[in-house]
Amino acid sequence: MADRRSDVPDTVPALVRWAAARFGDREFLRFPDVSLSFAQADAESDRLAGALAATGVRPGDRVAVMLDNVPGWPLSWLAVLKAGAVTVPVNVRYRAADLEHVLRDSGAVATVTSAEHAGHVPRGGHVVHTLDALTGSHPAPEISPSPNDVANFQYTSGTTGFPKACMLTHAYWLRTARVVADLVDLRDDDVMLIAQAYSYMDPQWTTLLCLMGGIPQVVLPRFSASGFWRSAREHGATLTYVLGTMPLLMYKQPPDPLDRHNRMRLVLCSGIAPRLHAAFEERWGAPWRELYGSTESGPDLLSAPDARDQVGTGSMGLPPPGKEVTLDEETGEILVRGEPMMTGYWNHPEATAHAFRGGWYHTGDLGVRNPDGQIRHAGRLKDMVRRGGENISCAEVERVLGEHPAVLNVALVPVPDELFGELPKAFVQLRPGYEASGPTAASVAEHAARRLAPFKVPAFVEFVDGFRLTPSARIEKRHLMRPDQRTGAFRVTLPADKERA
Repeated sequence: MADRRSDVPDTVPALVRWAAARFGDREFLRFPDVSLSFAQADAESDRLAGALAATGVRPGDRVAVMLDNVPGWPLSWLAVLKAGAVTVPVNVRYRAADLEHVLRDSGAVATVTSAEHAGHVPRGGHVVHTLDALTGSHPAPEISPSPNDVANFQYTSGTTGFPKACMLTHAYWLRTARVVADLVDLRDDDVMLIAQAYSYMDPQWTTLLCLMGGIPQVVLPRFSASGFWRSAREHGATLTYVLGTMPLLMYKQPPDPLDRHNRMRLVLCSGIAPRLHAAFEERWGAPWRELYGSTESGPDLLSAPDARDQVGTGSMGLPPPGKEVTLDEETGEILVRGEPMMTGYWNHPEATAHAFRGGWYHTGDLGVRNPDGQIRHAGRLKDMVRRGGENISCAEVERVLGEHPAVLNVALVPVPDELFGELPKAFVQLRPGYEASGPTAASVAEHAARRLAPFKVPAFVEFVDGFRLTPSARIEKRHLMRPDQRTGAFRVTLPADKERA
Protein backbone atom coordinates (compact mmCIF):
# COMPACT_ATOMS: atom_id res chain seq x y z
CA MET A 1 0.00 0.00 0.00
CA ALA A 2 3.01 2.34 -0.19
CA ASP A 3 1.70 3.89 -3.40
CA ARG A 4 -1.64 4.61 -1.71
CA ARG A 5 0.12 7.08 0.62
CA SER A 6 2.52 8.59 -1.90
CA ASP A 7 0.41 11.70 -2.45
CA VAL A 8 -0.88 12.21 1.10
CA PRO A 9 -1.55 15.91 1.86
CA ASP A 10 0.34 17.79 4.56
CA THR A 11 -2.47 19.19 6.73
CA VAL A 12 -5.23 17.40 8.61
CA PRO A 13 -8.20 19.04 6.82
CA ALA A 14 -6.62 18.31 3.43
CA LEU A 15 -6.05 14.71 4.50
CA VAL A 16 -9.72 14.29 5.46
CA ARG A 17 -10.85 15.58 2.07
CA TRP A 18 -8.24 13.49 0.25
CA ALA A 19 -9.42 10.34 2.04
CA ALA A 20 -13.08 11.13 1.36
CA ALA A 21 -12.36 11.51 -2.34
CA ARG A 22 -10.25 8.37 -2.49
CA PHE A 23 -12.08 5.98 -0.17
CA GLY A 24 -15.62 7.42 -0.23
CA ASP A 25 -18.13 4.98 1.23
CA ARG A 26 -15.56 2.70 2.82
CA GLU A 27 -15.95 2.44 6.59
CA PHE A 28 -13.75 4.85 8.53
CA LEU A 29 -14.97 5.17 12.15
CA ARG A 30 -16.73 2.33 13.95
CA PHE A 31 -18.30 3.01 17.34
CA PRO A 32 -20.60 0.64 19.26
CA ASP A 33 -23.79 2.04 17.69
CA VAL A 34 -22.52 4.19 14.82
CA SER A 35 -20.40 3.63 11.72
CA LEU A 36 -19.20 6.47 9.52
CA SER A 37 -17.64 6.29 6.08
CA PHE A 38 -14.77 8.52 4.98
CA ALA A 39 -17.20 10.64 2.97
CA GLN A 40 -19.65 10.96 5.88
CA ALA A 41 -16.90 12.01 8.30
CA ASP A 42 -15.74 14.66 5.86
CA ALA A 43 -19.26 16.03 5.37
CA GLU A 44 -20.17 16.02 9.07
CA SER A 45 -16.89 17.68 10.14
CA ASP A 46 -17.53 20.31 7.45
CA ARG A 47 -20.96 20.94 8.94
CA LEU A 48 -19.55 21.24 12.46
CA ALA A 49 -16.79 23.57 11.23
CA GLY A 50 -19.46 25.82 9.74
CA ALA A 51 -21.47 25.72 12.96
CA LEU A 52 -18.41 26.67 15.03
CA ALA A 53 -17.55 29.52 12.69
CA ALA A 54 -21.13 30.74 12.93
CA THR A 55 -20.75 30.99 16.73
CA GLY A 56 -17.71 33.22 16.32
CA VAL A 57 -14.77 30.78 16.28
CA ARG A 58 -12.00 32.28 14.17
CA PRO A 59 -8.65 31.01 12.84
CA GLY A 60 -6.12 30.75 15.64
CA ASP A 61 -8.76 30.54 18.40
CA ARG A 62 -8.40 27.72 20.88
CA VAL A 63 -11.41 25.42 21.25
CA ALA A 64 -11.52 22.79 23.97
CA VAL A 65 -13.06 19.39 23.24
CA MET A 66 -14.33 17.54 26.32
CA LEU A 67 -16.19 14.44 25.19
CA ASP A 68 -16.22 10.72 25.84
CA ASN A 69 -15.22 8.23 23.14
CA VAL A 70 -18.12 9.10 20.87
CA PRO A 71 -18.16 9.98 17.16
CA GLY A 72 -18.39 13.62 18.13
CA TRP A 73 -14.83 13.63 19.46
CA PRO A 74 -12.93 12.97 16.22
CA LEU A 75 -15.54 14.90 14.23
CA SER A 76 -15.16 17.93 16.53
CA TRP A 77 -11.38 17.69 16.33
CA LEU A 78 -11.47 17.68 12.54
CA ALA A 79 -14.07 20.47 12.53
CA VAL A 80 -12.00 22.75 14.77
CA LEU A 81 -9.02 22.28 12.45
CA LYS A 82 -11.16 22.90 9.37
CA ALA A 83 -12.23 26.18 10.99
CA GLY A 84 -8.55 27.12 11.23
CA ALA A 85 -8.66 26.97 15.03
CA VAL A 86 -6.57 25.03 17.56
CA THR A 87 -7.96 22.03 19.43
CA VAL A 88 -7.43 21.73 23.18
CA PRO A 89 -8.23 18.12 24.16
CA VAL A 90 -9.62 17.86 27.69
CA ASN A 91 -9.90 14.71 29.76
CA VAL A 92 -13.56 14.17 30.75
CA ARG A 93 -12.37 13.15 34.22
CA TYR A 94 -10.93 16.61 34.89
CA ARG A 95 -12.60 18.58 37.65
CA ALA A 96 -12.34 22.10 39.02
CA ALA A 97 -8.59 22.58 39.55
CA ASP A 98 -7.15 20.82 36.51
CA LEU A 99 -10.00 21.92 34.21
CA GLU A 100 -9.67 25.56 35.24
CA HIS A 101 -5.92 25.44 34.67
CA VAL A 102 -6.18 24.02 31.14
CA LEU A 103 -8.94 26.42 30.02
CA ARG A 104 -7.29 29.48 31.55
CA ASP A 105 -3.78 28.65 30.38
CA SER A 106 -4.84 27.81 26.82
CA GLY A 107 -7.09 30.86 26.49
CA ALA A 108 -9.80 28.65 25.00
CA VAL A 109 -12.73 30.71 23.72
CA ALA A 110 -15.15 27.80 23.82
CA THR A 111 -15.61 24.19 24.84
CA VAL A 112 -17.41 21.52 22.85
CA THR A 113 -18.83 18.99 25.26
CA SER A 114 -21.95 16.98 26.13
CA ALA A 115 -24.83 17.68 28.48
CA GLU A 116 -23.29 15.17 30.88
CA HIS A 117 -20.04 17.11 31.24
CA ALA A 118 -21.20 20.69 30.59
CA GLY A 119 -21.86 21.32 34.28
CA HIS A 120 -18.18 20.88 35.12
CA VAL A 121 -16.99 23.55 32.67
CA PRO A 122 -16.50 26.97 34.31
CA ARG A 123 -18.35 29.86 32.65
CA GLY A 124 -17.36 33.50 33.03
CA GLY A 125 -16.83 34.62 29.44
CA HIS A 126 -16.15 31.09 28.26
CA VAL A 127 -18.73 29.70 25.81
CA VAL A 128 -19.88 26.12 26.31
CA HIS A 129 -21.39 24.31 23.32
CA THR A 130 -23.07 20.97 23.77
CA LEU A 131 -22.48 18.89 20.67
CA ASP A 132 -26.18 18.41 19.93
CA ALA A 133 -26.70 22.20 19.97
CA LEU A 134 -24.21 22.77 17.15
CA THR A 135 -26.84 22.48 14.46
CA GLY A 136 -27.53 24.20 11.18
CA SER A 137 -26.16 23.95 7.67
CA HIS A 138 -23.60 26.73 7.61
CA PRO A 139 -20.88 26.18 5.00
CA ALA A 140 -17.44 25.25 6.24
CA PRO A 141 -15.02 28.19 6.22
CA GLU A 142 -12.78 28.37 3.18
CA ILE A 143 -9.58 28.15 5.18
CA SER A 144 -6.41 26.31 4.23
CA PRO A 145 -4.01 26.02 7.16
CA SER A 146 -0.32 25.53 6.47
CA PRO A 147 1.62 22.46 7.64
CA ASN A 148 3.42 24.59 10.24
CA ASP A 149 0.25 26.01 11.77
CA VAL A 150 -0.51 24.71 15.25
CA ALA A 151 -3.30 22.13 15.29
CA ASN A 152 -3.37 21.10 18.98
CA PHE A 153 -2.52 22.39 22.41
CA GLN A 154 -1.86 18.93 23.82
CA TYR A 155 -1.40 19.14 27.57
CA THR A 156 1.30 17.07 29.20
CA SER A 157 3.20 17.19 32.46
CA GLY A 158 6.32 18.23 30.55
CA THR A 159 9.57 18.01 32.48
CA THR A 160 8.53 19.64 35.79
CA GLY A 161 5.77 21.73 37.26
CA PHE A 162 2.19 22.28 36.15
CA PRO A 163 0.83 20.73 32.94
CA LYS A 164 1.99 22.61 29.86
CA ALA A 165 0.51 22.74 26.38
CA CYS A 166 2.68 21.18 23.69
CA MET A 167 2.10 23.11 20.49
CA LEU A 168 1.66 20.43 17.82
CA THR A 169 1.44 21.40 14.16
CA HIS A 170 -0.36 19.75 11.29
CA ALA A 171 3.06 18.58 10.05
CA TYR A 172 3.72 16.96 13.44
CA TRP A 173 0.50 14.96 13.29
CA LEU A 174 0.94 13.87 9.69
CA ARG A 175 4.56 12.87 10.26
CA THR A 176 3.65 10.87 13.37
CA ALA A 177 0.93 8.95 11.56
CA ARG A 178 3.11 8.38 8.50
CA VAL A 179 5.99 6.97 10.59
CA VAL A 180 3.73 4.35 12.15
CA ALA A 181 1.90 3.63 8.89
CA ASP A 182 5.23 2.87 7.23
CA LEU A 183 6.34 0.73 10.19
CA VAL A 184 3.27 -1.52 10.12
CA ASP A 185 3.05 -1.58 6.28
CA LEU A 186 -0.71 -1.02 6.12
CA ARG A 187 -2.82 -3.54 4.22
CA ASP A 188 -6.22 -3.21 2.57
CA ASP A 189 -7.84 -5.57 5.08
CA ASP A 190 -6.37 -4.00 8.23
CA VAL A 191 -8.61 -2.89 11.10
CA MET A 192 -7.24 -0.64 13.85
CA LEU A 193 -8.59 -1.11 17.39
CA ILE A 194 -8.15 1.61 20.03
CA ALA A 195 -9.42 1.75 23.62
CA GLN A 196 -7.75 4.86 25.02
CA ALA A 197 -9.62 8.12 25.60
CA TYR A 198 -9.61 10.35 22.52
CA SER A 199 -8.26 13.25 24.59
CA TYR A 200 -4.92 11.44 24.61
CA MET A 201 -2.46 11.32 21.74
CA ASP A 202 -3.00 7.79 20.59
CA PRO A 203 -6.54 7.73 19.13
CA GLN A 204 -5.72 10.95 17.31
CA TRP A 205 -2.67 9.72 15.41
CA THR A 206 -4.33 6.35 14.75
CA THR A 207 -7.27 8.25 13.24
CA LEU A 208 -4.87 9.93 10.82
CA LEU A 209 -3.18 6.60 10.10
CA CYS A 210 -6.56 5.16 9.12
CA LEU A 211 -7.26 8.17 6.90
CA MET A 212 -3.96 7.54 5.13
CA GLY A 213 -4.61 3.86 4.60
CA GLY A 214 -8.33 3.83 3.96
CA ILE A 215 -8.93 1.38 6.81
CA PRO A 216 -11.48 1.43 9.64
CA GLN A 217 -10.74 2.49 13.19
CA VAL A 218 -12.73 0.67 15.86
CA VAL A 219 -13.15 2.91 18.91
CA LEU A 220 -14.11 1.24 22.18
CA PRO A 221 -15.94 3.37 24.79
CA ARG A 222 -13.24 2.59 27.33
CA PHE A 223 -10.60 0.02 28.08
CA SER A 224 -11.85 -3.27 29.53
CA ALA A 225 -9.30 -5.87 30.54
CA SER A 226 -11.79 -8.73 30.29
CA GLY A 227 -13.41 -7.47 27.10
CA PHE A 228 -10.49 -6.22 25.01
CA TRP A 229 -9.66 -9.43 23.18
CA ARG A 230 -13.32 -10.32 22.81
CA SER A 231 -13.72 -6.97 21.04
CA ALA A 232 -10.65 -7.71 18.92
CA ARG A 233 -12.25 -10.97 17.76
CA GLU A 234 -15.66 -9.40 17.21
CA HIS A 235 -14.31 -6.58 15.04
CA GLY A 236 -11.61 -8.55 13.23
CA ALA A 237 -8.91 -6.18 14.47
CA THR A 238 -5.44 -6.64 12.99
CA LEU A 239 -3.62 -3.69 14.61
CA THR A 240 -3.76 -2.04 18.02
CA TYR A 241 -1.79 0.17 20.37
CA VAL A 242 -1.75 -0.33 24.15
CA LEU A 243 0.29 1.10 26.99
CA GLY A 244 0.61 1.54 30.73
CA THR A 245 -1.30 -0.98 32.82
CA MET A 246 -3.34 -2.33 29.93
CA PRO A 247 -1.09 -5.32 29.09
CA LEU A 248 -0.77 -6.50 32.69
CA LEU A 249 -4.49 -6.08 33.37
CA MET A 250 -5.26 -8.19 30.30
CA TYR A 251 -2.66 -10.79 31.24
CA LYS A 252 -4.17 -11.12 34.73
CA GLN A 253 -7.50 -12.17 33.24
CA PRO A 254 -8.20 -15.93 33.32
CA PRO A 255 -6.92 -17.64 30.16
CA ASP A 256 -9.59 -18.17 27.54
CA PRO A 257 -9.60 -21.00 24.97
CA LEU A 258 -10.32 -18.30 22.38
CA ASP A 259 -7.33 -16.11 23.33
CA ARG A 260 -5.47 -16.93 20.12
CA HIS A 261 -8.57 -16.88 17.93
CA ASN A 262 -8.06 -13.40 16.53
CA ARG A 263 -6.79 -11.64 13.40
CA MET A 264 -4.29 -9.46 15.26
CA ARG A 265 -1.04 -9.26 13.30
CA LEU A 266 0.74 -6.62 15.42
CA VAL A 267 0.39 -5.12 18.89
CA LEU A 268 2.27 -1.86 19.35
CA CYS A 269 3.00 -1.10 22.99
CA SER A 270 4.93 1.46 25.02
CA GLY A 271 6.70 -0.13 27.95
CA ILE A 272 6.42 -3.87 27.37
CA ALA A 273 7.53 -5.73 30.52
CA PRO A 274 10.59 -7.71 29.32
CA ARG A 275 9.84 -10.69 31.59
CA LEU A 276 6.32 -11.02 30.14
CA HIS A 277 7.03 -10.10 26.51
CA ALA A 278 7.24 -13.68 25.24
CA ALA A 279 4.25 -14.69 27.38
CA PHE A 280 2.11 -11.96 25.81
CA GLU A 281 2.98 -13.17 22.33
CA GLU A 282 2.36 -16.81 23.21
CA ARG A 283 -0.98 -16.14 24.86
CA TRP A 284 -2.53 -14.02 22.12
CA GLY A 285 -0.61 -15.34 19.13
CA ALA A 286 0.59 -11.97 17.83
CA PRO A 287 3.91 -10.12 17.88
CA TRP A 288 4.24 -7.27 20.40
CA ARG A 289 6.62 -4.45 19.47
CA GLU A 290 7.86 -1.38 21.33
CA LEU A 291 6.96 2.17 20.34
CA TYR A 292 8.76 4.82 22.42
CA GLY A 293 8.01 8.51 22.23
CA SER A 294 6.34 11.43 23.93
CA THR A 295 3.79 14.15 23.33
CA GLU A 296 6.64 16.59 22.77
CA SER A 297 8.48 14.51 20.19
CA GLY A 298 6.10 11.94 18.70
CA PRO A 299 7.58 8.54 17.82
CA ASP A 300 11.30 8.35 18.68
CA LEU A 301 12.15 4.64 18.73
CA LEU A 302 10.28 1.79 17.06
CA SER A 303 10.84 -1.93 17.01
CA ALA A 304 10.24 -3.54 13.62
CA PRO A 305 7.48 -6.15 13.32
CA ASP A 306 10.03 -8.81 12.30
CA ALA A 307 12.49 -8.01 15.14
CA ARG A 308 11.93 -11.28 16.95
CA ASP A 309 15.39 -11.16 18.50
CA GLN A 310 14.33 -8.17 20.63
CA VAL A 311 11.56 -10.03 22.46
CA GLY A 312 12.26 -9.85 26.19
CA THR A 313 15.36 -7.65 25.89
CA GLY A 314 13.68 -4.33 26.67
CA SER A 315 15.13 -2.85 23.48
CA MET A 316 12.99 -0.03 22.15
CA GLY A 317 14.12 -0.30 18.55
CA LEU A 318 15.54 2.29 16.18
CA PRO A 319 14.72 5.92 15.33
CA PRO A 320 12.50 6.46 12.30
CA PRO A 321 13.84 8.45 9.34
CA GLY A 322 14.38 12.06 10.33
CA LYS A 323 14.97 11.32 14.02
CA GLU A 324 18.15 10.99 16.07
CA VAL A 325 18.24 9.49 19.57
CA THR A 326 21.22 9.36 21.92
CA LEU A 327 22.10 9.24 25.63
CA ASP A 328 23.55 12.05 27.67
CA GLU A 329 27.05 10.90 28.61
CA GLU A 330 26.82 12.14 32.20
CA THR A 331 23.26 11.34 33.25
CA GLY A 332 22.11 8.69 30.80
CA GLU A 333 19.08 10.80 29.88
CA ILE A 334 17.50 9.98 26.50
CA LEU A 335 17.94 12.90 24.09
CA VAL A 336 16.06 13.36 20.83
CA ARG A 337 16.14 15.69 17.84
CA GLY A 338 14.53 15.73 14.40
CA GLU A 339 10.97 15.53 13.14
CA PRO A 340 8.24 15.33 14.27
CA MET A 341 8.69 17.67 17.24
CA MET A 342 6.52 20.16 19.07
CA THR A 343 7.22 23.82 18.38
CA GLY A 344 7.41 24.48 22.11
CA TYR A 345 5.36 24.85 25.28
CA TRP A 346 2.62 27.47 25.02
CA ASN A 347 3.29 30.42 27.31
CA HIS A 348 6.47 28.82 28.67
CA PRO A 349 9.51 30.03 26.68
CA GLU A 350 11.91 29.28 29.53
CA ALA A 351 10.65 25.71 29.86
CA THR A 352 10.91 25.31 26.09
CA ALA A 353 14.51 26.55 26.10
CA HIS A 354 15.37 24.23 28.98
CA ALA A 355 13.79 21.22 27.28
CA PHE A 356 15.75 21.89 24.07
CA ARG A 357 19.09 22.92 25.57
CA GLY A 358 22.06 21.97 23.47
CA GLY A 359 19.87 21.45 20.41
CA TRP A 360 18.35 18.21 21.74
CA TYR A 361 14.98 17.57 23.34
CA HIS A 362 15.62 16.28 26.85
CA THR A 363 13.00 13.60 27.46
CA GLY A 364 13.50 13.27 31.21
CA ASP A 365 13.75 9.51 30.68
CA LEU A 366 16.84 7.50 31.52
CA GLY A 367 18.19 4.84 29.18
CA VAL A 368 20.95 2.27 28.93
CA ARG A 369 22.29 0.50 25.89
CA ASN A 370 21.76 -3.21 25.45
CA PRO A 371 24.55 -5.35 24.01
CA ASP A 372 23.03 -4.85 20.54
CA GLY A 373 23.52 -1.10 20.94
CA GLN A 374 19.80 -0.35 21.21
CA ILE A 375 18.36 1.61 24.11
CA ARG A 376 16.15 0.27 26.85
CA HIS A 377 14.21 2.39 29.32
CA ALA A 378 15.75 2.76 32.80
CA GLY A 379 13.60 5.23 34.73
CA ARG A 380 12.87 8.98 34.69
CA LEU A 381 14.31 12.26 35.83
CA LYS A 382 10.98 14.08 35.64
CA ASP A 383 9.15 15.33 38.70
CA MET A 384 6.08 13.37 37.90
CA VAL A 385 4.28 10.11 38.56
CA ARG A 386 3.31 7.80 35.73
CA ARG A 387 0.25 5.89 36.90
CA GLY A 388 -0.45 3.35 34.19
CA GLY A 389 -0.84 5.40 31.03
CA GLU A 390 -1.44 8.66 32.93
CA ASN A 391 1.16 11.38 33.57
CA ILE A 392 0.64 13.16 36.90
CA SER A 393 2.32 16.50 37.57
CA CYS A 394 3.57 16.44 41.17
CA ALA A 395 3.45 20.24 41.43
CA GLU A 396 -0.20 20.34 40.37
CA VAL A 397 -1.28 17.77 42.96
CA GLU A 398 0.86 19.40 45.66
CA ARG A 399 -0.83 22.75 45.04
CA VAL A 400 -4.30 21.24 45.50
CA LEU A 401 -3.31 19.24 48.59
CA GLY A 402 -1.79 22.38 50.07
CA GLU A 403 -5.25 24.00 50.03
CA HIS A 404 -6.52 21.52 52.66
CA PRO A 405 -6.78 23.23 56.06
CA ALA A 406 -4.73 20.49 57.77
CA VAL A 407 -1.78 20.65 55.37
CA LEU A 408 1.23 22.82 56.17
CA ASN A 409 3.57 21.42 53.53
CA VAL A 410 3.39 18.49 51.10
CA ALA A 411 5.46 16.53 48.62
CA LEU A 412 4.22 14.01 46.05
CA VAL A 413 6.46 11.14 44.93
CA PRO A 414 5.99 7.93 42.91
CA VAL A 415 5.61 4.59 44.65
CA PRO A 416 6.51 1.45 42.64
CA ASP A 417 3.46 -0.69 41.93
CA GLU A 418 3.27 -4.02 40.12
CA LEU A 419 -0.02 -3.25 38.39
CA PHE A 420 0.14 0.48 37.61
CA GLY A 421 3.91 0.88 37.42
CA GLU A 422 3.71 3.79 39.86
CA LEU A 423 1.16 5.25 42.26
CA PRO A 424 1.20 8.76 43.76
CA LYS A 425 2.14 9.06 47.43
CA ALA A 426 1.80 12.26 49.43
CA PHE A 427 4.13 13.14 52.30
CA VAL A 428 2.22 15.62 54.47
CA GLN A 429 3.42 17.95 57.22
CA LEU A 430 0.38 18.85 59.30
CA ARG A 431 -0.56 22.19 60.79
CA PRO A 432 -0.69 22.33 64.61
CA GLY A 433 -3.89 20.92 66.05
CA TYR A 434 -4.40 18.17 63.45
CA GLU A 435 -3.91 14.49 64.18
CA ALA A 436 -1.75 12.21 62.02
CA SER A 437 -4.47 9.59 61.61
CA GLY A 438 -6.35 7.53 59.07
CA PRO A 439 -9.36 9.89 59.06
CA THR A 440 -7.06 12.87 58.40
CA ALA A 441 -5.40 10.99 55.52
CA ALA A 442 -8.81 10.17 54.09
CA SER A 443 -9.91 13.80 54.41
CA VAL A 444 -6.81 15.00 52.51
CA ALA A 445 -7.40 12.46 49.73
CA GLU A 446 -11.11 13.26 49.50
CA HIS A 447 -10.23 16.95 49.13
CA ALA A 448 -8.01 16.05 46.18
CA ALA A 449 -10.74 13.88 44.69
CA ARG A 450 -13.10 16.87 44.61
CA ARG A 451 -10.57 19.01 42.77
CA LEU A 452 -8.65 16.62 40.54
CA ALA A 453 -9.17 13.70 38.18
CA PRO A 454 -9.36 10.42 40.12
CA PHE A 455 -6.07 9.08 38.77
CA LYS A 456 -4.21 12.05 40.31
CA VAL A 457 -5.47 11.43 43.86
CA PRO A 458 -2.73 10.07 46.19
CA ALA A 459 -3.00 6.37 46.86
CA PHE A 460 -0.86 6.71 50.00
CA VAL A 461 -0.55 9.46 52.60
CA GLU A 462 2.32 9.55 55.08
CA PHE A 463 2.64 12.18 57.78
CA VAL A 464 6.05 13.69 58.58
CA ASP A 465 7.30 16.24 61.11
CA GLY A 466 9.12 18.26 58.45
CA PHE A 467 11.15 18.13 55.23
CA ARG A 468 14.80 18.44 54.31
CA LEU A 469 15.16 21.45 52.06
CA THR A 470 17.56 22.41 49.29
CA PRO A 471 19.53 25.70 49.46
CA SER A 472 16.72 27.25 47.39
CA ALA A 473 14.17 26.16 50.05
CA ARG A 474 12.67 23.37 47.93
CA ILE A 475 11.80 19.97 49.36
CA GLU A 476 14.59 17.51 48.63
CA LYS A 477 12.45 14.63 47.46
CA ARG A 478 15.25 12.10 47.05
CA HIS A 479 15.34 11.77 50.84
CA LEU A 480 11.72 10.65 50.81
CA MET A 481 12.36 7.60 48.64
CA ARG A 482 12.69 4.32 50.55
CA PRO A 483 12.79 0.65 49.51
CA ASP A 484 9.43 0.07 51.18
CA GLN A 485 7.36 3.12 50.40
CA ARG A 486 4.25 1.68 52.03
CA THR A 487 5.73 1.49 55.55
CA GLY A 488 4.20 4.14 57.78
CA ALA A 489 1.74 5.27 55.13
CA PHE A 490 -2.05 5.22 55.15
CA ARG A 491 -3.53 3.49 52.10
CA VAL A 492 -6.38 5.49 50.63
CA THR A 493 -8.93 3.48 48.67
CA LEU A 494 -10.77 5.48 46.04
CA PRO A 495 -12.75 4.55 42.88
CA ALA A 496 -9.65 5.14 40.72
CA ASP A 497 -7.98 2.16 42.40
CA LYS A 498 -10.54 -0.31 41.08
CA GLU A 499 -9.46 -2.31 38.06
CA ARG A 500 -11.78 -2.14 35.09
CA ALA A 501 -13.05 -5.63 34.47
